[in-house]
Amino acid sequence: MAATDTVIKPVPKNEDTLPGFLYALTAYLLWGVLPIYLKLVAHIAPLEVVAHRAFWSLPIAGLVLLSRGRLGDMRAMLTNPKVVGMGLITASLITVNWLTYVYAIGSGHALEGALGYYINPLISVIIGALLLGEKMSPAQMAAVGLAAIAVAILAYDAGGLPWISLVLAVSWGFYAFFRKTLPLGPNQGFFLEVLILTVPALGYVLWLETSGAGHFTNGGANDAWLLMLSGVVTAVPLMIYANGAKLLRLSTIGIMQYIAPTIVFLMAIFMFNEPFGQTKLIAFCFIWAALLVYSASMYRASRSR
Repeated sequence: MAATDTVIKPVPKNEDTLPGFLYALTAYLLWGVLPIYLKLVAHIAPLEVVAHRAFWSLPIAGLVLLSRGRLGDMRAMLTNPKVVGMGLITASLITVNWLTYVYAIGSGHALEGALGYYINPLISVIIGALLLGEKMSPAQMAAVGLAAIAVAILAYDAGGLPWISLVLAVSWGFYAFFRKTLPLGPNQGFFLEVLILTVPALGYVLWLETSGAGHFTNGGANDAWLLMLSGVVTAVPLMIYANGAKLLRLSTIGIMQYIAPTIVFLMAIFMFNEPFGQTKLIAFCFIWAALLVYSASMYRASRSR
């Protein structure tokens, strides 16, 4: 039996359910408050934080598969070179995304982090048009145009492109693109990614600790607990979201995905006291207008179908 036969489940009915809504809402709320945790580990280098995120996520992902009786799927997918190769690509992309986001929050650029996840759906539309030949609707083109104006305003204000926002949006957009080609369920796919990342992550962490530069054994009990917690804050929201996404329509998920960056946006201004002048306000107004146009068109298309 092929690897794809052991892990792909029947596609659920395309309708919204209350459990699906609650699952997704919980995941987005957890992602929204993630910067609080990232601020607590801001004194630790982003690469070390990401290494621990991968390493401590592995046992959680494994326990989830074990509890669902799906751990046997791993033998089939690990013996499939194509699946492992695609897992290497998605693991690399999620690493870039994690590194950028950890750096953004820790260095006081939470607003740029929020912007990156605001424009991510529009980047995905562009990727679909360029790589899959998907035709963009007039509303989608208008939304992309409004977002481009916002990026241009921010680039003019900062004297350069908002690279944090663009790297976050592009890395997640391509991660989602390649993740669709990975013939695995969401939980199995996440396990494969962190399994791949654990090999270099563990080596890097051991090197840091033996050289005295690591924070797990050299930074005190507080740092050790915070780094162990990285697996929980990484894996739990993703697992919850994976279950919610199966029980919601795509249009509902498309609208709900703005919950997390909105929370991050508000925290950046009112909790982290990041500067938010008139120019940034104008740029974000263009972003919100773009998302309104995009979401409205997606909702109308879903209702029509």
